[in-house]
Amino acid sequence: MSKRTSEAARARIAAQREAVRKQEKRRRVTMIVTIAVVAVIAIAFAVWSVRLGASEKVAGGLAPVTVEKNGTVVMAQPGVTAPVVDVFEDFQCPACKQFEETSGSTLKNLAAEGKAKVVYHSLTIFRQEPTMGNSLRAASAARCVTDGQQWLAFHDKLYQNQPSETAPGFTADELIKWGKEAGVNSADFETCVREQRNAAAHQQLSDKTMSEQKLTGTPTVKLDGKDLETNVAFVPSSLRAAVEAAAK
Repeated sequence: MSKRTSEAARARIAAQREAVRKQEKRRRVTMIVTIAVVAVIAIAFAVWSVRLGASEKVAGGLAPVTVEKNGTVVMAQPGVTAPVVDVFEDFQCPACKQFEETSGSTLKNLAAEGKAKVVYHSLTIFRQEPTMGNSLRAASAARCVTDGQQWLAFHDKLYQNQPSETAPGFTADELIKWGKEAGVNSADFETCVREQRNAAAHQQLSDKTMSEQKLTGTPTVKLDGKDLETNVAFVPSSLRAAVEAAAK
């Protein structure tokens, strides 16, 4: 091979290496830019999601709360009969706790504003221990509270102190303690709780409600009899929009 040919070959090899180096550089830059764009989009989406899903604060006084004889509880301003938001819940259900923490204040505000009639239905969906016993004790204790405002405060206490699904909880002593903290002042509240006086009536109503409403789980939230999707019920702004639209 001549000297000139050798130099030409080395030049071609050098040019190829330089082309490969530039191509690799472009690939790295493209990858970095892509990652940065994805990160920006992810952050923007996270901020949007937080804002969209931000829980409302209870704005002021609550609407009147009435404990019905059959165990359901109605929260509504006088004369407000629609739209109706039915909340089917189990005090032992973790998803129900999440719903209460996320959207509970929205329901309170809508009822206080006269924009909805909210109806709570306590259920026991579990059939295994310890969750079944936990649920029954909590629901039975809640039915020992006949004052509406006290019931709602006790309702919130139960979710705040919800036990693990793997351990016995909602003991009589705990339920009585939380009842007192919620302002329950009924003379026979403690006896009613310890005797689980309402357990049988609650279980009967729970089974009947689940059958009639064709419920497969909790929480189930219905607006004027129609199931609300999770991405509506669990997003306060969407829940409010759906209820306000139903009122038009």
